[in-house]
Amino acid sequence: MFSYAIRRLLGAIPTLFIIVTLSFFMMRLAPGGPFDSQRQLPPEIKHNIEAAYDLDKPVYQQYFIYLGKLAHGDFGPSYKTKDFTVTELIADGLPVTVRLGLSAIVLSIFIGMLLGTVAALKQNRIADYSVMSAAMVGITIPTFVTAPILTLLFGVYGITLFGYDLSLPVAGWGGGALRNMILPVVVLALPQIAYIARLTRGSMVEVLHSNYVRTARAKGLSNFMIVVRHALRAAILPLVSYLGPAIAGILTGSLIVEQIFGIPGIGRYFVQGALNRDYTLVMGVLIYYAVAVILLNLLADLVYAVLDPRVRYAR
Repeated sequence: MFSYAIRRLLGAIPTLFIIVTLSFFMMRLAPGGPFDSQRQLPPEIKHNIEAAYDLDKPVYQQYFIYLGKLAHGDFGPSYKTKDFTVTELIADGLPVTVRLGLSAIVLSIFIGMLLGTVAALKQNRIADYSVMSAAMVGITIPTFVTAPILTLLFGVYGITLFGYDLSLPVAGWGGGALRNMILPVVVLALPQIAYIARLTRGSMVEVLHSNYVRTARAKGLSNFMIVVRHALRAAILPLVSYLGPAIAGILTGSLIVEQIFGIPGIGRYFVQGALNRDYTLVMGVLIYYAVAVILLNLLADLVYAVLDPRVRYAR
């Protein structure tokens, strides 16, 4: 398995190279430049500024200069956020994004598996139909729609239940306070809860009809023991292989959610960088997301192999 992990990591290098190359030239092909929105500068001053950032050189030269710096771990300076490098900005927003993403994925796994298991145990009953219908709604509604709806319900109008005020902050991080995290975490988690519930339900139904589960029932084991001791481990395998793409979806979805709720993560820097043509900042965030997606998919494959010894990657 170790050699498999090394091969996957080495195989990720060309993928990362292609992502960097395409992103670099797509950014340069976009109309406008990083200093076009500023007041009109004298030509000589504008030339000096562009020369300081190598923007006066042909694009292919800029590309090789950027690759050279990247090879030394240098993402370059931010064109718009003065006195800060891209590395410093990512380091500033990364803890917030990671905390938001981890909270969303934990919530997704817990609620998604619970709902999927209930639906499987109540197959073709009202509970099953209700869970699957709600899951379909959760899959079809994007986060940029659910975010304003939940903001209106819990922020603008406010909801009171049994005399308790359930209103929540609709913007700001509040230093990571729980009340500030609830809405963005729920918005991020809802689509993944729906996917995980459907996956868990499908695999659990298949496992519950297998021969070894029938044998367990014949021995008189309760449904709870059958699910916990026998069915859950087998049913979780498709879910493990899905976790890599799921976490990637949460990370990319956080770009929108952070912007909607005014959260100071790296998603905010990405959106601002794209609007301001801050080339180095956008490239830095893209590379971070690409590396995260590659590593998380690899981790999911390794966990899958540990849970199912029949899978052998290293040959």
